[in-house]
Amino acid sequence: GENLLDTGAHFYDVYRCADGEYVSIGSIEPQFYAELLVRTGLDGDEQFAAQMDASQWPALKARLNDVFATKTRDEWCDLMEGTDVCFAPVLRMSEAAVHPHNVVRHTFVELDGVTQPAPAPRFSRTAPVVSGPPAHPGQHTSAVLADWGIDADRVAELIRTGAAVDA
Repeated sequence: GENLLDTGAHFYDVYRCADGEYVSIGSIEPQFYAELLVRTGLDGDEQFAAQMDASQWPALKARLNDVFATKTRDEWCDLMEGTDVCFAPVLRMSEAAVHPHNVVRHTFVELDGVTQPAPAPRFSRTAPVVSGPPAHPGQHTSAVLADWGIDADRVAELIRTGAAVDA
């Protein structure tokens, strides 16, 4: 990306950590950006002073790549969680379902042995209801592709070649 919100900005991107896991940063506002610099040890670095100078973003992103590669995702979480850095660990589905943030908010539910995102939105006085288990892979492939205007011969070809799955 080259723009503010398409990963062009060094302060709005995903970075790989020392353990191969990732963290997501979205410290757009100056106070959040300042805290990001403190937590990464870059608060005294003049190169990072001009946050919105897009001509500097590639170089600053390269520096942040190097910085985030020095610690594991969990070490970054220990440094940043509970601060004003707009930050989140990038989680696998199995991790997301048991992450304390999501557990407290009842973000996931289990139905028939399948953990899945809970219905949204969630309101304090109206509990959402899961209407049934999630579809099995390929359960509705033909119908969905037909709804998208793909003719039956093309659907059959996609299934035959393995580009689509039909249960």
